[in-house]
Amino acid sequence: MEVIQWLKNYRDKEAALIWNGTFAEYLLKIVENPNLAMHAHARIYEMIRKAGIKEEHDHKNYAFFNKELFGMEKTLERLVEEYFHSAAKRLDVRKRILLLMGPVSGGKSTIVTLLKKGLEDYTRTDEGAVYAIDGCPMHEDPLHLLPQVLREEFEQKYGIRIEGNLCPVCRLRVEEEFQGRVEDVPVKRIVFSEEQRVGIGTFTPSDPKSQDIADLTGSIDFSTITEYGSESDPRAYRFDGELNKANRGLMEFQEMLKSDEKFLWNLLSLSQEGNFKAGRFALISADELIIAHTNENEYKSFVANKKNEALQSRIIVIPVPYNLKISSEVKIYEKLIQQSDLQGIHLAPHSLWTASAFSIISRLKPSKKQGMDLVKKMRLYDGEDVEGFNQKDIKDIMTEGEEQGEGMSGVDPRYVINRISTALIRDHKTCINALDILRALKDGLSQHTSITKEERENLVNLIAVARKEYDEVAKKEVQKAFVYAYEESAKSLLNNYLDNVEAYCNSSKLYDPITGEELEPDEQLMRSIEEQIGVSENAKKAFREEILIRISIYARKNKTFQYTSHERLREAIEKKLFADLKDVIKVTTSVSHPDQEQLRRINEVTDRLIQLHGYCPICANEIVKYVGSLLNR
Repeated sequence: MEVIQWLKNYRDKEAALIWNGTFAEYLLKIVENPNLAMHAHARIYEMIRKAGIKEEHDHKNYAFFNKELFGMEKTLERLVEEYFHSAAKRLDVRKRILLLMGPVSGGKSTIVTLLKKGLEDYTRTDEGAVYAIDGCPMHEDPLHLLPQVLREEFEQKYGIRIEGNLCPVCRLRVEEEFQGRVEDVPVKRIVFSEEQRVGIGTFTPSDPKSQDIADLTGSIDFSTITEYGSESDPRAYRFDGELNKANRGLMEFQEMLKSDEKFLWNLLSLSQEGNFKAGRFALISADELIIAHTNENEYKSFVANKKNEALQSRIIVIPVPYNLKISSEVKIYEKLIQQSDLQGIHLAPHSLWTASAFSIISRLKPSKKQGMDLVKKMRLYDGEDVEGFNQKDIKDIMTEGEEQGEGMSGVDPRYVINRISTALIRDHKTCINALDILRALKDGLSQHTSITKEERENLVNLIAVARKEYDEVAKKEVQKAFVYAYEESAKSLLNNYLDNVEAYCNSSKLYDPITGEELEPDEQLMRSIEEQIGVSENAKKAFREEILIRISIYARKNKTFQYTSHERLREAIEKKLFADLKDVIKVTTSVSHPDQEQLRRINEVTDRLIQLHGYCPICANEIVKYVGSLLNR
């Protein structure tokens, strides 16, 4: 069986990761490759950097996060550059707890999960290899074995800085088992594993009355205390708290601000000095990233409490707002659906786009700029130019939005995907469309107990806005399909327009081949086309000259100019033709028993939708009928 070979290959790879030696042998390795001495924050930054960083026009793109997180470019750039990059250089932010703060289902937990999983994978590579003192309960850095008096000279010669001291267990072993001969202490390679509690820890607060600080720092081993006779003997202590086990890597502090104060004070010296207190021992060194996440309301309550000022100053807060790009929101829902068992159900084109439009609009704040509404802002954020605004304006509009807390509230992806799931499984449909999803979203609001009546009414209004946007998209889609069915009409309309434009620009007249008379350029025809795309009276001359220039460019290259050769002209021709055909489309789509010619046209349109736009026969027929009903209103 192929699976048996997979298992063999897996064991071979695991065996290749094993390395055992002495501290003396490890020193030879580290002098040859100083990167083995990376501290925790530097290791995380290198892990992200090695995956690939691409410079884009207004932000950096990190391949490490690309498969799971969408529309969070600015948040991730701030996280990586302002925190991890600075911390990797041993700047002061390294001595801060990282707190991700944002609304529910905004991606905070996903960021932490990616970092944990990434560390597990990275420590299995040559670049991310980690070595530890064999037998140390905290997997500590072997360089801690080097006496303090030798460290400065070691750094000067090899450029490797050593921070931290031996844990109580290793200190006792060096004295009693190795009689101070640190070069003989065994060292091994380790790989991080959350499951095996190596280099990755997770702490979740529970009932303050029952939860013990030992969950963080370890506890006395009562089974051995009679043997060793003292609580200060490291052999009578379990160094198995989350801070112990997360050493060299990362500890996730879930819902940190909900914890009892005694748990938070333990983080003070760890964040600032790199050590913590446990049992009756001296301060214990630990090199780890403490990462926590919380929502905005809890953070505000935490800040308002004066007793938290000391800890507050040791926290770096990274806001994690909701995604505000509709194209990225679609990717989020696509990812969540792909992870489910519902892939067999067909989603009509624009279904997820419409659901995304609803969720994005709910997260936006009204702009004070005249002429800017929520729909325009949604499209502008997604890279489109809209009436009165273009991408040059986006920075000011985003800054205004950030000041209003844009993205920190609104509909969360979890609610939307839950309602999409409901729409997918309801009525045993094999295909669902945007209207099915909007209906499910609206029905779900009545079951949403955490929102007020006013909020519910506002969301219902936003669903209507999303429906209106979908109506325009649907009409445009069917418009294109009908225009294709009337391809010859589009070509004829184009040629007629170009003849008139050429005569207009050359200040000449047209020759009528039937009557033989000379005619002035048909201004009414040209304007009826140009007005479809908002070309003003003052701009018509420039637009027409632009078309002639494009024709001459095509002619020089021996290429044929078609109505699709100029994007804005194509849109104008299609809209004009669609307007002229509106009555035909109304009749064609609304009759219950179409004649042979009408049936042929409908079949051409649905075939076009199926072949080129991703529709199935069910949703293709549905959208044609739906657009027909819109036109007949």
